[in-house]
Amino acid sequence: MSALHLTRHGPIAELKLDNPGKLNAFTLEMLRAVEPFCDELERDPDILAVVISAADSKAFCAGADILEWSELSPYDFARHWVREGHRVFDRLARLSKPTIAAVGAHAFGGGLEFAATADIRIMASGATLALPEASVGIVPGWSGTQRLIRLLGEPVVKEMALFGRRISAERAYSIGFAAELAEDPRAAAFECAQKLSTRSPHANEVAKYMIHAAVGEDRGAMIETLGAGMISPTEDRNEGVTAFREKRKPNFSGNQS
Repeated sequence: MSALHLTRHGPIAELKLDNPGKLNAFTLEMLRAVEPFCDELERDPDILAVVISAADSKAFCAGADILEWSELSPYDFARHWVREGHRVFDRLARLSKPTIAAVGAHAFGGGLEFAATADIRIMASGATLALPEASVGIVPGWSGTQRLIRLLGEPVVKEMALFGRRISAERAYSIGFAAELAEDPRAAAFECAQKLSTRSPHANEVAKYMIHAAVGEDRGAMIETLGAGMISPTEDRNEGVTAFREKRKPNFSGNQS
């Protein structure tokens, strides 16, 4: 079984890292479980929010399992580890449901990149953030130098990636990366998710698309999704489909005399 689990708590889904023996580090099997879970969540209209959490450990996620990726050939490392991991993290970041990461302990490397996919993050005061890849001779590969630039800013990411500095939860909160500091981030995340039940899920979904388009998060798909949403309820769309089925020329509203 993968050490990544998806469970439901009424209208809230929880995507949980469960590899505490390795500080919740990602394995290839765990990476490959992300995308099917995202597909499952997209198809479930009863899920209003997703909490991203981790099993109790000294780390929310220590990143990628070094013992696993170090055995890969350079080709497999680039294609199956970095490229595949980047793709599935992008998939999670672009989920239509609101997502909240409960960061109860340290988030390093891929663990920080995983937390960055969420819409907001709630952190424990003792948690820290780091990009330690250079200490083992590699570079961030799951959006650490891309998405994190938007969320933390170029100078902070350079501090972390080039100089190996850790960022405290308090500093993460002060610059907006963490939305809240809490003694129990998971409980706070569920409380936040529960409040979404009073809000329009459709409005939330469209607002998320609009915000993502503004910051360049899959901008092309977001713009075309919003355009499709505008055109779908029109009479022209209905006329076009009906004409196709009846094998005749469509009479669109703007073409009528």
